[in-house]
Amino acid sequence: MAPDSVRMPLVGRAPGILRNRDELREVLGAAVAGPGGEVHVVHGMGGCGKTALAYWLFTEAVREHGRVGFWVNASERMSLRAGMLAVAGDRGAAPGELAAAAAGQRAAADLVWHYLDHSAEPWLLVLDNADDPIVLEEGAWLRVGGRGTVLVTTRHATSGLWRGPGVSRHALGLLPLEDAAQVLRDLAPEAGDLESARKVAERLGRLPLALTLAGSHLAHQLLESWSMDEYDRKLAEESTGIVDRGAPGYGGGQSRHLVGRTWQLSLDALAEQGLPEATTLLRLLSLLAADPVPLGLLAALREVAAEGLEPALPVEQLELALRGLLDHSLVELVDADRVRCVRAHGVLLDSVAAGTPQAQRPALTGVAAGLLEAVLPEPGADSPEAQRLLALLAPHGAALLTAAPGERTSEVAVRVVRGVFDSGDFAGALALAPGVADKVEESLGEQHSVSMEARDVEARALFRMGHYRESEALHRRILQRREVVHGPDHLDTLRSCFGLQAPLHLQGRYEEAEHYLRRALEGQRHVLGEDSIETLNTWVILTEVLPALGKERAFETESEALLRTCERALPPDHLTTVIAQHNRAEGLRILGRYEEAETLAHQVLDDRIRLQGPDHPLALSALCLTARVAHGLGRHGAAVAALEEVIERRERVLGPEHPFVVENRAWLAEWQAAAQT
Repeated sequence: MAPDSVRMPLVGRAPGILRNRDELREVLGAAVAGPGGEVHVVHGMGGCGKTALAYWLFTEAVREHGRVGFWVNASERMSLRAGMLAVAGDRGAAPGELAAAAAGQRAAADLVWHYLDHSAEPWLLVLDNADDPIVLEEGAWLRVGGRGTVLVTTRHATSGLWRGPGVSRHALGLLPLEDAAQVLRDLAPEAGDLESARKVAERLGRLPLALTLAGSHLAHQLLESWSMDEYDRKLAEESTGIVDRGAPGYGGGQSRHLVGRTWQLSLDALAEQGLPEATTLLRLLSLLAADPVPLGLLAALREVAAEGLEPALPVEQLELALRGLLDHSLVELVDADRVRCVRAHGVLLDSVAAGTPQAQRPALTGVAAGLLEAVLPEPGADSPEAQRLLALLAPHGAALLTAAPGERTSEVAVRVVRGVFDSGDFAGALALAPGVADKVEESLGEQHSVSMEARDVEARALFRMGHYRESEALHRRILQRREVVHGPDHLDTLRSCFGLQAPLHLQGRYEEAEHYLRRALEGQRHVLGEDSIETLNTWVILTEVLPALGKERAFETESEALLRTCERALPPDHLTTVIAQHNRAEGLRILGRYEEAETLAHQVLDDRIRLQGPDHPLALSALCLTARVAHGLGRHGAAVAALEEVIERRERVLGPEHPFVVENRAWLAEWQAAAQT
């Protein structure tokens, strides 16, 4: 049966104002203003506003450019065929011709395109929801017409059908925050101001469908009257489940069904095509964050026992499942910091997670944890590659812990945060650590070893970001807990001694710092041995404290013995050796032995840059050392130039209010003033 009309857009509700999309609107507007003969394919995940954009173009073409507009539902074969034959009838096909085409007595697509090609008026043909390109391809329905323009909307991003001559593809993504907030304000202007709308828009992931449902709810409340701030709080409590109570005209649960249904239709289609594994893969992704997921993490399925999943996800089906999700725009490929990744939208992930059977969650959690464990860099990894990977993995470790609290997910999340800290991203570690520690303590209790490890990372990150008093207080609490739980000689207790000495040292309390360092060093030598990397790292810091106490003889003895041990026990270029050399150069400077310090300081700077990169905080510390040595030698020009570079780089890496930056600025003013006298 023919549709009631092909001259009107088949949309449930016309968008009042189309926000953003300016560049794409310019391209498509030019297409309907021109001579025609083009096909434009707009692809993106469900709910991103493809149909709204098509509606805008349809209206623009008809009202502003005098084109005849045709709108056909291309979601399945019957609706497409009926709609296209109705288009042919509109363009002059006789009833007998249409009947013959409908009866299969003549080629239906050929008939339609004959009349489109001979149309006396220019036209726009919208093929909406063409999420299965095979529907278009089997009947050769998609062609380039000389008198008109075709617009296709689809979730399927990579079909070969979109790559022919005269076909242009356009990806449609999420709305910018300001435009997303305005969508809510368009629909519910009385519910809150622009700032409140921004919070809700960000919470909803800036997805047009979710924004429309939320705005409709806020605008059509009867028994309740939530403001946008209240709605935001509800979203925080109930995730996207709040959309259950969404658009007017639907009963309880219907609007959530509408949100979830757009993803489920694609998953059902993939299952019908023999790819039920796509559902399992998307469920796995729903346990992670709505951030780029490195493809290497998914490839690690080869190393992880994926047992108990239903449907099963055999490794040989992984690529096909991923391609299926990509083809249906349920996920997209992105490059994040030179790492190829896949990303799904947060609202999609929440919807999928909410629909995952409870019985499947333990198996999915185990696989997700195993994938993260498999790709996490080794402890202490400090290369730029490790930094990039850890930055990408960090939100996923925290998200998995939130989705499935437990001992294993806690261990994984804390390993990720520890790795971020060890890589030198101290700000990133401090941003992650408190939230992860809170969740771990909530799940396992304050005295669990993983909980104390989480707080230990937080305390160290506080120290590295210049919060010395807070770091000291937290380290003391951890030390007390570990002494109670593990005893005074346990390695974790000794690690807390080592951690506590750092903020004491930077607050100038050198005697206390030496006390905790000696305690840690003696215990580690007994438990781990003198050549252990952990023992050596504690020894390294002792050589940093001794010069500050003026203990020159002890410094000489410890420093020389440490370097000999490092050369014997460690491979070339090991960072512990570099730190030992760094501390020796710094100690020589403190003791006024600038000539001895100069060569070693420049060697350390070169090593830091080569091994860790020029903006690593410890490379900047080495640069600062060269500046101070030059100043001590009376080379004021070189000292000022180096210190200015230190300040500029540290401001970018650590922030302008970091104590190091404040101190460096004071030195610079002092040195410049001295040079003028």
